[in-house]
Amino acid sequence: MDLGIRNKVAVVIAASRGIGKATALGLAREGCNIAICARGAENLALAHKEAESLGVRVFSERCDVADLDALRGFLDRTKKNLGAVDILINNASAFAFGGGADDWEKSFAIDLMAAVHATEHVLPWMEQSGGGAIVHVSSTAALEAPGPPAYSALKAALLSHAKNISVAHAAHKIRVNCVTPGAVEFPGGIWDDARKNNPEFYQSMLSTIPAGRMVTDEEVADAIIFASSARASGMTGAVLSIDLAQHKGNL
Repeated sequence: MDLGIRNKVAVVIAASRGIGKATALGLAREGCNIAICARGAENLALAHKEAESLGVRVFSERCDVADLDALRGFLDRTKKNLGAVDILINNASAFAFGGGADDWEKSFAIDLMAAVHATEHVLPWMEQSGGGAIVHVSSTAALEAPGPPAYSALKAALLSHAKNISVAHAAHKIRVNCVTPGAVEFPGGIWDDARKNNPEFYQSMLSTIPAGRMVTDEEVADAIIFASSARASGMTGAVLSIDLAQHKGNL
């Protein structure tokens, strides 16, 4: 299936590992030129090199997306180097799983406001170019309780933000959707570490998933890429749960 995104420019926020990296590489395989950022310089450089080997143009920059000036600068330099921003994937998370003030502040700045600011920054460019696609990476924790208080609340806020922006910009041919992954297992990730070092906790989470396994970063990336593609032209304001039925609510 031709996804209709060859030669488009896609920005993937937090793309040095896990879902972000899998998404960036998947987009590159579809012929997208990509811009990626992350806080970790070493992993970011490796992701850049791997994406470039797929024959597309790649721009990367170390960036703390909680720093508004740094985030805007990265996006501006992306447009300067690659010529446009057609697709934006907001994937950053503080992974702050507590309920203290610091968890709320980090989650607010990184999980929510980085996505809000990045979206606001690229919307005028998408309007001028005749359309675009934005995908927020939320979580099944946004859909049901109990969950980590700050993380869950701010991931839920992404759903509302996406719906509102999708309505406001539908006439501009800008689509905004959310993907809500369940527990995601990939090498070096949180659940990979739990499997090795805290098997009881890992098994307790695994027991909530009817399929008997966790989703992979590539499976989540495939959904993100589809939502950002021309093949999903009729989909905006939607929430896609990629969780092997871990979330069990009707909505």
